[in-house]
Amino acid sequence: MRRESALPDMPAAVAVHLRMPDLEALRPPISMHRPRILILYGSLREVSYSRLLAHESRRLLEHFGCEVRVFDPRGLPLPDGSPVDHPKVQELRELSAWSEGQVWISPERHGAMTGIMKSQIDWIPLSIGSVRPTQGKTLAVMEVSGGSQSFNAVNQLRILGRWMRMITIPNQSSVARAYEQFDGDGRMKPSSYYDRVVDVCEELVKFTLLTRGASVYLTDRYSERKERAPELEKRTALKSI
Repeated sequence: MRRESALPDMPAAVAVHLRMPDLEALRPPISMHRPRILILYGSLREVSYSRLLAHESRRLLEHFGCEVRVFDPRGLPLPDGSPVDHPKVQELRELSAWSEGQVWISPERHGAMTGIMKSQIDWIPLSIGSVRPTQGKTLAVMEVSGGSQSFNAVNQLRILGRWMRMITIPNQSSVARAYEQFDGDGRMKPSSYYDRVVDVCEELVKFTLLTRGASVYLTDRYSERKERAPELEKRTALKSI
């Protein structure tokens, strides 16, 4: 295999795989279709405040022009507890692949996200062959709690979003004493908590519109270009025989 020359002042770098920022690639034509957003929530309770918040978010996102799907986690098996062709697993994976952005909403339980929330994320693969299904998608994180305001669950969700190579927006929502924030019809009452939910949904739409056309370019990395080069060279050599 031929060796690529390094730059004199950066001897550890392989020059051919370095890329200068491409302003044109960062400004692709705006896609005009409705942003596709998937919402996941982390509770199976009959009265589930994370589910109520999921549907409140759905209404807001639809108002902002999105096409929204809310995944119902009932019937989803534990990770590795069933084959990947289980209908609920396939439904979740297909929705994740369909989406351009996602919203993850978890109750806080024992100072952490719920196992139901984590199970859904664990069923979404980090990679399928050379394809990374969540890479470059936008993500918003929210939580509900029964007591005072906390950020344990959203902090954990941010870590998972980074691990899944998603573009997690800066804003987030943590709804404290959730049982006081919804009326008898399951609708969120006016409050500063509701205002922050609006902020998060609005920001998610903006980031999705801004990044979806450039997500492949934004997630094109030096290390991965360098890693793929030997395989590409091998395939090219075989075709030339």
